[in-house]
Amino acid sequence: MSGTIEIRKEDSSDGGRYAAVLDGNEAEMTYTKLGPSLISIDHTFVPDTMRGKGVAQALAKNAVLDARRSGWKIIPRCSFMHAQAMRHPDWSDVFGKE
Repeated sequence: MSGTIEIRKEDSSDGGRYAAVLDGNEAEMTYTKLGPSLISIDHTFVPDTMRGKGVAQALAKNAVLDARRSGWKIIPRCSFMHAQAMRHPDWSDVFGKE
């Protein structure tokens, strides 16, 4: 394992995803744009070959940092992101409610 997790953002008019690449494998966190300053994180997928390496956590942290930079809120609809919202009170500034 190289240890470097590369994350890129793919954005469209109605949503997008954060994709993480590690050792040739790819994981993703998808989102839907609900408004000009509101997104929902809908799904997180990490293949078995990437599990236990902090990939999902890196995707979540990247989404939070991106929300802070962009000034928008996240609705955590994905069970993983919802758990991260509960686990990280220091991220509460970016999480909205339905």
